[in-house]
Amino acid sequence: MKLWYQSLARETESTPYGKRLKAVLERIVDPGTHIHLQGVRGAAAIGVQYRAMAHYDMRDVITNAIQAEKEGYDAFMVGNISDYGLREAREMVNIPILGLCETSVHMASIMGANFGFVGISPKWSQMLHENVARYGLSTRMVAIEPVDTTPLQLKVAMHDDDYLKVVMAQFNAAAQKLVDKGAEVVIPAGGNLMVVFAEQGINQFGNAPIVSGIIEMVKMAETAVKLHRLTGRFTSKALSYAPPTGDYLERVHHYYGNEFYPSAKPWIKP
Repeated sequence: MKLWYQSLARETESTPYGKRLKAVLERIVDPGTHIHLQGVRGAAAIGVQYRAMAHYDMRDVITNAIQAEKEGYDAFMVGNISDYGLREAREMVNIPILGLCETSVHMASIMGANFGFVGISPKWSQMLHENVARYGLSTRMVAIEPVDTTPLQLKVAMHDDDYLKVVMAQFNAAAQKLVDKGAEVVIPAGGNLMVVFAEQGINQFGNAPIVSGIIEMVKMAETAVKLHRLTGRFTSKALSYAPPTGDYLERVHHYYGNEFYPSAKPWIKP
């Protein structure tokens, strides 16, 4: 089995965070599963919390999903809590595509009656609200409690143990606020925090499970591949993720090239 883990950080695989993430990924996969970690290369990847900059980062997600399918990968994962590019990639290719936020909130909803996010900055909160609403789980979300830091400072925590202790103290304070409000499951809404929890085996906050979504998404990707192999289907191509077909697909290929919607079937209409 071959899995592609797409980060939305710049050249993730060569950063301190990326090295730690890669070690986590390789430890949690099943025997015989190969997992490839890929960062963003076509854009600066410095502001996924800002919509305009995220638009440019999203291009790498889409083109790399195409590349992953072409190179024989069995599933593709969007490793950012924004899930940017998730829907577009599902429309573009036929292999299973999973998103970090979508997987985390659905798994949290299985584990408990509700959940709450520990956000990495207030700027992310609206995006998380929008994602949860899109996934139909707004009534299951108790609150979002952000830590008092920034995405850039979280990168510092990846190589500064003293600052990491500060961040973890902030996480604990935010998680306690969520639990006090009735949250039954806690989701850290940042890859850096997820990596730390996965490394240290921190899976509980009191009686509340912590969904470190990296673990959940990788295991669900392996499950998705197994289901795909057993049944021949996974992503619905009925409406939302249906690619163009027929004459319209021919026009798309004329203007954008045959690498655009490479797996679309010209004779199959939604």
